[in-house]
Amino acid sequence: MAILSDYEEDQQNQQPSSSKKEVILAEKEAEAKKPEEEEKQQKEKKLVPNKENGLDMENYSWGQSLQEVTVNVPVPQGTKSSLLLCDIKTNSLKVGLKGQPPIIDGELFKPVKVDDCIWSLEDKKMITILICKRDQSEWWKSLLKGDPEIDTQKAEPEPSKLSDLDSETRSAVEKRCLIRGRNRRDYQQAMRFKKNS
Repeated sequence: MAILSDYEEDQQNQQPSSSKKEVILAEKEAEAKKPEEEEKQQKEKKLVPNKENGLDMENYSWGQSLQEVTVNVPVPQGTKSSLLLCDIKTNSLKVGLKGQPPIIDGELFKPVKVDDCIWSLEDKKMITILICKRDQSEWWKSLLKGDPEIDTQKAEPEPSKLSDLDSETRSAVEKRCLIRGRNRRDYQQAMRFKKNS
């Protein structure tokens, strides 16, 4: 009997019990879900863009199209342009009043075409900066690196005509429309067939 009980004890030590198996499976599932949870948390941190596809910050607001970014910085009423500092570089932006800490100072989300960027003082109370993106095919998640990010999936492109698109993009859009049309016709035919059956 002692030999048999020793054998059974060895078998129990070698094979985990069903509860041990459940714990091991639960741990493996938890490890597998970690990247999913982290991705979900990242998405939750992203903000819904404002109506200009940008974000309203504490001291300024920004919006964008695929080609350019517009930044609006309020300044005290009656400010003269000679008192302003607006330094636009390929990878950075610095905006503010001379002799005071900058209102905006940081590395831009993506590089810009400096020669095509302009700024102006509107009604002596608002600095408006037009920044031309170097890569004009993607939405920026933020104006400056490290700033809160928007959910670019919720950005709404401005309406455009097919004739406004370059030939490559136009061809891709036409192809997608053709495929959608075919899919819609196939679906309608399948529904008619289903009704008649």
